[in-house]
Formats: sequence, structure tokens, C-alpha cells
Amino acid sequence: MIGVIAFLIYQYYYLIPDIKKNGLRAPEHRLVPALISVIFLPVSYFMFGWTARHAVHWVASLIGVVILVTSNLLIFQCVLVYLPLSYPKYAASLFAANDLSRAMFAAACILFSRPMFINLGIGGGVSLLAGLSVLGVFGMFYLWLYGGWLRSKSTFAVHN
Repeated sequence: MIGVIAFLIYQYYYLIPDIKKNGLRAPEHRLVPALISVIFLPVSYFMFGWTARHAVHWVASLIGVVILVTSNLLIFQCVLVYLPLSYPKYAASLFAANDLSRAMFAAACILFSRPMFINLGIGGGVSLLAGLSVLGVFGMFYLWLYGGWLRSKSTFAVHN
């Protein structure tokens, strides 16, 4: 609910007035909330992973999970708006490919997640995920900075 409320506030107080004032900008403009959220993602992973033990009160882990889920929701919403704005003719295929790849990755996670957490423990396993999510920080900022350039190289994208 926190993520949904945050995204609605962003839309109501920033995005809609900005579109009325400036028109539709480049699709990368829709990634701004994701830029903030993607920074909180590894932080929340570390917070959850290293507070998920008996010596720490359970509320600390729950706060990490709330930040994690909120960050994930905001990132997904921004990306799911960015894709059809960049490739409107192929939006249905993009959403289908997105869903298929996420489902396949989730199915594959079953193969390595249990052994990973058994061998590394909760803190180590979640720290590994946090470290991998740091790559997403660089990826999101790269997309925000160079998305227009990348679209200009594509024959499928809408060129502004």
C-alpha cells in the first residue's frame, strides 16, 4: 500500500501537472521514481538479511521487507510505463516477453535459492542478492542517462 500511495502521489502532484505544462517528455522522464527506489533496493536487502536473526527484533527485518517491496513496486511501475512509451507498436510483445522472462527466472530460482541459503546462511545469501541488485542501480542510471541514445540506435523505437 505504501508503494501504491507513493506512486499515486507522484502521479497526481508531479507527473500529471508536468505533462499538462510540458507535454509528453522523453520516456526516460518516467524513470525518475525508479532512480530513487533502485538505490533503496540494495539497502533494504542488507537491512533484511542482517536483521533476520534471533538477536534482533523482528520489526527491523519487517522494515527492511517493507522498503524492499515498496522499492520493487515503484521500479516495476516505472519500467512498465517506460517500455510502451519507448516501443508503443510492440507494447504487447514487450509485456509478454517481460512476463515470460520474469516467470522463467522465478522458476529457475528454485534450483539455486535453497542451496545458496543453506551454504551462505540468511545474511550471506541476502547479501549476495543485495550485491547483485547494486548492478541494477548502475543499469537504471545508465538507462536514464543514455536511453534516448539507445532508442536512436533501434529501428523499433519511437524517435523523439
